[in-house]
Amino acid sequence: MDKDELCKQVLELEPRIRFAGLINENGRLVAGGMRPGFKSLEDSRDDEMLYMELVLRAKMRKEFDKVLGPVKFAMSYRDKLIIMSFPVNDNILLISVEKEVDFSKLPFEILEIINH
Repeated sequence: MDKDELCKQVLELEPRIRFAGLINENGRLVAGGMRPGFKSLEDSRDDEMLYMELVLRAKMRKEFDKVLGPVKFAMSYRDKLIIMSFPVNDNILLISVEKEVDFSKLPFEILEIINH
């Protein structure tokens, strides 16, 4: 599936998804972005730091793939929003969503899109 199409389909799942973007192994946004009408909670410099930290965490998680199996998604429940990340080939799909979303269902709906 096309990278931009993946991000578009994810945004269409739920109006409370604020951001859906693909981050490459160098910590750069290569597709997707903020939903129109939403404003980022951090400035663009902080975005870069978040992306690089995300890539580092994903690489560190791979160390346990042989023992625990590969990561399907990771989620951080924060005061202001929920952040989810999904490995997609050599990239990471980063999602930020408002806290009112049903986070017991949404990640699995996103996995269906990724694996389709």
